[in-house]
Parts: sequence; structure tokens; C-alpha cells
Amino acid sequence: MRREPYSVGSYVHVMKRGTRGMSIIRDDDDRWRFLKLLRYLNDDNTPRNWERDIGPDNIRAGFSRPEHWRKQKPYVSILAFCLMDNHFHLLVRENVENGISAFMQRLCTSMAAYFNAKYSEEGTLFQSSYKARTVHDDEYLQYLLAYITVKNPFERFPGGLDSAFQKYDEALQQARAYPFASLIDVLGSRRSQILDYDALDEVVETDERKFLNSAKDVLNGVYAFDNEFVRLAMDFDDSS
Repeated sequence: MRREPYSVGSYVHVMKRGTRGMSIIRDDDDRWRFLKLLRYLNDDNTPRNWERDIGPDNIRAGFSRPEHWRKQKPYVSILAFCLMDNHFHLLVRENVENGISAFMQRLCTSMAAYFNAKYSEEGTLFQSSYKARTVHDDEYLQYLLAYITVKNPFERFPGGLDSAFQKYDEALQQARAYPFASLIDVLGSRRSQILDYDALDEVVETDERKFLNSAKDVLNGVYAFDNEFVRLAMDFDDSS
């Protein structure tokens, strides 16, 4: 585990991996439920019976917040996310003291309980605790936005990053169509109720062409392994 100190107002890159590299999701219903967890559990006022209130029968529909719930009190501002088969990434800003810890506890506890009940599994779903790295400067913040929203979805392209860089436009089209990462939100193709757009607008390049050009430059750096940010992120992503 690697968790650096942070406080209210800090931008933090958070990652959680399945134990022994195992998958933490197995089908699209699991993926849609992950989005609902990001939406509803980032809230100190979300009741325990939240799934009953929003209607669990259709996991892919309905992201509105019930009117009878108390006013939303988010633990963090979510700026970016990406769900992979055996791990997930978040870029968040802590809103209240210990907000990241509280949110991650609710998120991961719910994921583990649901997974074990659905698949008749026992034991631990995740590998130890979550990892968290504080973002200390704007350059690294911009790098992480591209790393989480573009680089990770590119890894899903047939043939992985090698093939994705050879077929960049095709890989980008597939990444933009992947609903379980926030690239389509950053680019304005979707406006989910998960992200804090006011917080995002403070740090991201809002022009699509400029953002994608910047992301492509970052990805070229990722592929070449030739800068400090790449080494930091790859070490963070791959360490146990």
C-alpha cells in the first residue's frame, strides 16, 4: 500500500485493485452498478437502503437523486474515473476531512458484498487497502487526467497500447464509446451526475481538440517511458 498525506482541498489519484489480480467485475451489470456507486455513495446523506429507493431492478437506468433524501453532502469531488476489469482509478479532490477514506470504505464494502452475494464467492475482493497519491502540481494533474481518461481505456483496444498507437483514431473512437470511464464526460458527449463539473472546469482544458492533442502528447510520453510522471504513474499502477 502507498498512501501519501493529504488534506481538504487536495487532489488525489486513488486506485484499488482486485486481490491477486482477480477481476472485480464480471459483466456489464457489474460495471453499471459501479457507476451507480460513484453517483450515490459519494454522499454522507445517502441512506443505507439507497438501492431500494432508486430501484434495483434496472441497474442501467436512473441516476437521479430521490427528492425525499436529505441534501447531498459529497465526501469528494470526482474529476475523473476509469473502471478496468481488475482495478479502477479515480481522480478526486477531498471535500471534507477524511472524505476520501469514508467514500472508499463505502464504495469498496458495497462492491465486495455485492460481488460475493451475486457470484457465491467468499473472502476478500480487493488487494489490501486503496492506494492514494497526492497531486502536487498542475502539470501532474493534467497528466493524470489524460492517464485515467485516455490511456487506461486505450489499454482495452484489441492488441493493447501497441495496437492503439498504430490505430490511434480507431482506438480513440472506441475509448469515447466506453461508458465506464469519464473521457466522454470530459469531452462533453455525456454529462453524468458523477463528476463535479465546476471542479473539473477549474483544471481541465475545455476545448476538445486541445485536450485530445494534449492527451496524445501525454500518451506518447507514456509509451516512450521517458519522463518522471510516467515512472510515477506506472510505479503507482503496477505496485502491490
